[in-house]
Amino acid sequence: MTTSVLVPSSLAREAEDRREATRKLGYVARAAAVYRVDRLTVYPDPDGAGKWEDGFVETVLRYAATPPHLRKEMWGKRDELECVGVLPPLRVRSQTGSGSEGSGSLRQGIVTEVGADGRVRVNCGMQHPISLPVPADMDVAQGERVTVRVSSRRPVRAKLVDAPTTGFDVVAADLDAALSRDDAGLTIASSRYGEPVTSTRLGQLAERRDAEGGMTVAFGAPERGLPSILDVAPDAVGGDQTSDEPEGFDLWLNTVPNQGSEVVRTEEALFASLTCLTLTE
Repeated sequence: MTTSVLVPSSLAREAEDRREATRKLGYVARAAAVYRVDRLTVYPDPDGAGKWEDGFVETVLRYAATPPHLRKEMWGKRDELECVGVLPPLRVRSQTGSGSEGSGSLRQGIVTEVGADGRVRVNCGMQHPISLPVPADMDVAQGERVTVRVSSRRPVRAKLVDAPTTGFDVVAADLDAALSRDDAGLTIASSRYGEPVTSTRLGQLAERRDAEGGMTVAFGAPERGLPSILDVAPDAVGGDQTSDEPEGFDLWLNTVPNQGSEVVRTEEALFASLTCLTLTE
């Protein structure tokens, strides 16, 4: 089952400085990690562009999703990453925590060199990059992230394994393309104008989500909710949508139906929405 989250490129538009913008994106990355999101997609919202350069949101989120021991190798120094020191640690399982250094542990690595002898050099957070043979059924390229099973550190014993990388992927895509993916599952728009989520409705949502093989949940930006971004009237959304609706969503839901604040920030909406939408029956 796949869980995808869609956020706009205008996500940090109201932040006063780069430090505040980066911290805000850190909370989004934390939500993606906590709720085991598989893919975090940044969709364009050119009409809501703020003061930050194109690609700022995607770059910071991709950096946050990169295992700490690979960040320097993959990113170096970039203006967008000036304040990444305020990002909270994600502590994604199999990247950090007790047991991550133990026998048979999986670690993420980046291929730094591809040799002509069927071997590659991989930086996976050891003291030095290690040379590993490439299995016959694998094809890897320089700069690619790979999974390494480490069975011993002294002496080093490790091998490349065909296993998915841990954590979540960050990509950029148009909203329509993200919603039309084969693995999109149940598509949900999070909006204060949507149908209020109730305890009775949650059971139905879990059943439908599982039947669809996962879900995709989309969020708006500060002062620019999804109706504004999609240029649809707020009273035109809510509840189940028909397949020919231009919005492209199966459901419009309000996951904070009794909000006490005038505005629920996007990062707050992620935690509130994913808390209830990831519940099992």
